Amino acid sequence: MSRPDDPQDDPIAYFLQDISYQGKSERTRAAYERVLRDFEGFLADGDDSVQTLGEVSHRDCMAYVHSLRGTVAESTVATYASYLHRFYGYMTQVGAFESNPMALVVEEIDESIDTDPQRREISVPEMRSFVDRLAHPLDRAIIVTLLKTGIRAGELCNLDQRDLNLVDDPRDGVTVRPQLEGRSNSLYVSATPSRGTQTNGEHRRASNKRQRDTVVPVDPELGEVLIRWLAVRPDPVSEAKPLFTGTSDNWGRRVTTDMVHHLVEAHARDVGWYHDGAGAANNVTPHYFRHFFTTHLRDRTGDRGIVKYLRGDVAQDIIDTYTHDWGSRVREVYERHIYQLL
Repeated sequence: MSRPDDPQDDPIAYFLQDISYQGKSERTRAAYERVLRDFEGFLADGDDSVQTLGEVSHRDCMAYVHSLRGTVAESTVATYASYLHRFYGYMTQVGAFESNPMALVVEEIDESIDTDPQRREISVPEMRSFVDRLAHPLDRAIIVTLLKTGIRAGELCNLDQRDLNLVDDPRDGVTVRPQLEGRSNSLYVSATPSRGTQTNGEHRRASNKRQRDTVVPVDPELGEVLIRWLAVRPDPVSEAKPLFTGTSDNWGRRVTTDMVHHLVEAHARDVGWYHDGAGAANNVTPHYFRHFFTTHLRDRTGDRGIVKYLRGDVAQDIIDTYTHDWGSRVREVYERHIYQLL
């Protein structure tokens, strides 16, 4: 792939080359190119006043998103919108474009938060009883982390010990990320790891799918569960020091998404929350915990923006529209409203 010296010559090629430098896979680059070229073709077939991608307005973006509806699934609409948003956000950051027209669009269409009314609904007291049944320190730590943070199974698997900063930390000799210095009781979820690439010196088997790096507060309940896990965890085999490691045949090795799905399914079956053939709407899976987190925290806070930040669904330019002291506000709102599970 040839990269133009001037991003204005071919902004899409410029962007694609840059994300390849960032370690994105060929499959990911191909997906971005397909969407961005489709958008470019949409513009060419429409308003003659739009001469370049840098001149696009939010109304042009909205028109494109609207044209997709009815032709692809709503989840695909959300994916296309997120690709455009990341493209424009990046090109704005490097100074190639003056602004990101998708910033307003993603706020307005709000495609990224699951509001499926057919999905099984579980109350906080019911989930509390479910958590109370979890005796194994690893199972309890994994499930409570998913429930308290809303992260995906792959993002949980990619966590390294450097991504966790605790006040009462039982670990010795762990250096946390610079982004967590001065941020005690916090978890750092990076947007960087991609399946098939190296991160922190280790080949990764899962991708983090969030739009930006995120610092998630660790409340006292999650901190207690993690401290208990860290006190008994096997020594990690990898020099990357994964946060969650196996305790049976894969002793000391990073947990995988298959392992996470299996343990959640096993516990869900025990309480009648998982049945073969029931489908995603009724079965409790790791992704259901993300839905639970989104639904309950959004209803409690009434602040969709903070929930989207915690989920990793928004970029920095949208966060800046809320507050200049975003990190403090997130922690304050989160700690005041996060549900209790123990």
